[in-house]
Amino acid sequence: MGAGYFRLKENRGGCCLLGRGEEGNSSNRAELGAACLALIDAKRKQDRKPVILLSDSACFLPSSQKWIGEGKSPSMWENPDADIMRDIVQLLRERIEQGLLTVFIKIKAHRKDPLNELADRWADEGRQSEHIRWSLPTNRPIFSWTENGITHRSPMNPTVKKRIDSQVSRQQLRTQTGSTAKNLTRKDNSRDLLCKFHKDRSVWIRARRRVLQCLSYQFPCALQLKQWGILNDVKCRLCEKYYMERKLENLQTLSKAWDTYNAIAQS
Repeated sequence: MGAGYFRLKENRGGCCLLGRGEEGNSSNRAELGAACLALIDAKRKQDRKPVILLSDSACFLPSSQKWIGEGKSPSMWENPDADIMRDIVQLLRERIEQGLLTVFIKIKAHRKDPLNELADRWADEGRQSEHIRWSLPTNRPIFSWTENGITHRSPMNPTVKKRIDSQVSRQQLRTQTGSTAKNLTRKDNSRDLLCKFHKDRSVWIRARRRVLQCLSYQFPCALQLKQWGILNDVKCRLCEKYYMERKLENLQTLSKAWDTYNAIAQS
């Protein structure tokens, strides 16, 4: 992955190739590398002009804001890009001691901004550059997996944790013979529609929870109880006994949920 910057007044830029590619680089690492290169270039110029850095990354500003202000003592331990952030903090401290102004501004991405496009071109050139920076390994364990014919490599992060949980669940399903395991391993069961239904925040939370419970056989509905021979009729005994006056209201509230559920069942 390459990092690049562009200076407007001087109509020039700079770039480099980011190291530690075997550990997996993120877009935030490229933005940090570009900002650090720009600050290094400003230090090399030895002028006392203010520096205004424009970035289209939504993660760059929050990650660097931890070290702004007094009374804070953040740690680099959990920062995946601590090698670059450490240099940025040192450069900013030097500028503050000299009384120089440094401003970071977030701009919108993918809006064809001329300066952003020029910086992206320098970053593309950085991928082919022989100038490699921040290549010291972290000695963290590297995990690899293949998806759709593409091999991915990354240290431990939330994506790797989800991948591990998914693989462990699939292996555990092979050893189970219950109803839940059969439902999860059965093909062509409209799971994508059920997932959309469960994630739809406009559907009543109890309806989404009931669907999940019925699929996993954790809380049987009236239809399941009838199939088991426990009930003689598919009726909500709770509504008829205690909430007869609110039965119509409950049905109106669940109308959208049941329409979606019926569409899933028919498919």
